[in-house]
Amino acid sequence: MFFCSVSYIARTHVNYEVKEDVAVIQINDPNSKVNTLSVQMQTELSEVMNEVWTDDKVKSAVLISSKPGCFIAGADINMIAACRSEAEVANISQEGQKMFEKIEKSPKPIIAAINGPCLGGGLEFAIACQYRIATKSKKTVLGAPEVMLGLLPGAGGTQRLPKMVGLPSAFDMMLTGRNIRADKAKKMKLVDQLVDPLGPGLKSAEERTIEYLEEVAIQFAKGIANKKISLKKEKGLMQKITDYVMGISFVRQQIYNTVKNKVMKQTKGLYPAPLKIIETVQAGIEQGSDAGYLAESQNFGKLAMTNESKALIGLYQGQVTCKKNRFGTPQKEVKSLAILGAGLMGAGIAQVSVDKGLFTILKDTTVEGLGRGQQQVYKGLDGKTKKRSITSFERDSILSNLTGQLDYSGFGHVDMVIEAVFEDMNIKHKVLKEVEAVIPPHCIFATNTSSLPIKDIAAVSKRPEKVIGMHYFSPVDKMQLLEIITTDKTSKDTTASAVAVGLKQGKVIIVVGDGPGFYTTRCLGPMLAEALRVLQEGTGPSKLDSLTTGFGFPVGIATLADEVGIDVAAHVAEDLGKAFGSRFGGGDVALLKAMVEKGFMGRKSGKGNYVYQQGTKNKNVNPGAEEILEKYKIPANPQVSSDSDIQYRLITRFVNEAILCLQEGILNNPVEGDIGAVFGLGFPPCLGGPFRFVDSYGADKLVEKMRKFEAVYGHQFTPCQLLLDHAKDASKKFHK
Repeated sequence: MFFCSVSYIARTHVNYEVKEDVAVIQINDPNSKVNTLSVQMQTELSEVMNEVWTDDKVKSAVLISSKPGCFIAGADINMIAACRSEAEVANISQEGQKMFEKIEKSPKPIIAAINGPCLGGGLEFAIACQYRIATKSKKTVLGAPEVMLGLLPGAGGTQRLPKMVGLPSAFDMMLTGRNIRADKAKKMKLVDQLVDPLGPGLKSAEERTIEYLEEVAIQFAKGIANKKISLKKEKGLMQKITDYVMGISFVRQQIYNTVKNKVMKQTKGLYPAPLKIIETVQAGIEQGSDAGYLAESQNFGKLAMTNESKALIGLYQGQVTCKKNRFGTPQKEVKSLAILGAGLMGAGIAQVSVDKGLFTILKDTTVEGLGRGQQQVYKGLDGKTKKRSITSFERDSILSNLTGQLDYSGFGHVDMVIEAVFEDMNIKHKVLKEVEAVIPPHCIFATNTSSLPIKDIAAVSKRPEKVIGMHYFSPVDKMQLLEIITTDKTSKDTTASAVAVGLKQGKVIIVVGDGPGFYTTRCLGPMLAEALRVLQEGTGPSKLDSLTTGFGFPVGIATLADEVGIDVAAHVAEDLGKAFGSRFGGGDVALLKAMVEKGFMGRKSGKGNYVYQQGTKNKNVNPGAEEILEKYKIPANPQVSSDSDIQYRLITRFVNEAILCLQEGILNNPVEGDIGAVFGLGFPPCLGGPFRFVDSYGADKLVEKMRKFEAVYGHQFTPCQLLLDHAKDASKKFHK
């Protein structure tokens, strides 16, 4: 029997009860799916800790979350976003540092009992405790993802992590932001003990696991308090050798330099946070902890005020928004899907559907095509098995949701059909008519087209209100974005169903209006046309790639064309050219067609702008492509051909088209515009998307650049009206 005394002060986020002589502190934010270290949470935690420290009956404490599947997911970003100066943010950091220093120096041992995500400020809290126990659940991950928001761990993390896991592992965690599973965390000495999750019984599996974790943590807390369990860890020989080596100044200097060079290579110096993380860790190790903590709070303040951090936080908040269904709950849940076409896209859509529990039919017209598609799904899932994210039993059980076939049998019972056949209007019309003859009345017909207007596809439909566009990006299992396209006839319920399916597949979703190229392909079109002109003017593919990655694009534009497929790029350029006329011009599409005729289709054919060889990442420029470029060469105008000019010629055509999409109502809001550009097209994340880029760079300065290019190239660089409105009035911003 436990002797219980309960704290009765009306708190909403933190409560505790004393079980025997252990204070069990339970955290749970009632207003959120996850626990964050908000002002309220921190205030209540401080109160509770002070009570625990002054209560003589309490000898030790356990910190646990009563929220299912979440320990602490980090600090409250809104708290940082609301700050107006470096000093304000640095103060938040210092308050966190003081709080966790008290935890670290606690006279009574505190055990962090971790179930679910333990990230950012949550990890900093846990590593300040004297002991950590974690469940071996898939949901339990530990990590320092602040770098992804353009920040650094600001509550002592940069100082404690290196001491706990060693310098190389600490840098890896803080510079990549990657999640670490519980079993790996134990090997790294990030957690001290693991607990197996329990299955369901009289209560749910989650409730039983939390209760069991609490029981185990209480026993360890008592053992540590009465000195039966030692907190001193015995060092093995390897650890002693490592400590000795790390004690040599020259070795540490080499690590700093190696890490810095790697960061510069990967980020091109466009992201300040990784460099500040290295600087802050170095300050603590080389100048002592006071200097380290001071550097941490000051750098935290500086980073929070950078455009890069604001851009990355904006993207994070945009992702959260785009993972909600603003169209409400659909009348009928989609439980079964049929996918037409087992090519790369069709098989990719099948993979992200079956592993979320959707019963999926994959239909193709040939046995070979179907076999390839099914093999692709198997390979994708088998890759997860090899990485140990799923077991082989789970893989086989997921695959049992997939049925491959060559006819329409079973289509009478499906809730949604997604077609991923060739980008040809006649073929699209043919399959739409065939499908409508066999599907039930409630079934939705979605088309995965990248540029053909949905209303034109729906023209032959008997039920246009059930037709919608679902534009996936390749490779489907890796690319996060799904662009959903509605016509003026698409019903709200059809849209709600499409969004619900996309969310189930784990996608970040934007919903846009219909038109040639929709939003994403339409923005990419003018930039690719400009890239083609730049190539014709004598800038080689390698130089073009380095100019675009140097501006922040994750993939160079010549490489991107190879990835998309030169044939696809030519096809889309023609379609958009017909729809928008010479405004979408730039380079000569005949150049792309000449490459296609030679079989230079890009990566899929082994040759495009570059030559691709299996087993090697190095790629050389394709001499055949260089010959064709020479044939189509045009003179470059030196007034608009500097490296910076080329970068801005590409970016302004993209940005202008994005703003025009908002002006014309294709886009619903700037947030979806930024999310679509970054997650679908690789727009530089450090700029936060085209709309945030205009806000920070200045619409007037951008218009000035465009006028300079317009003088040489004409109306392809004419700024749209909405951009001109923002240029005239500095108070106008896309993001408030």
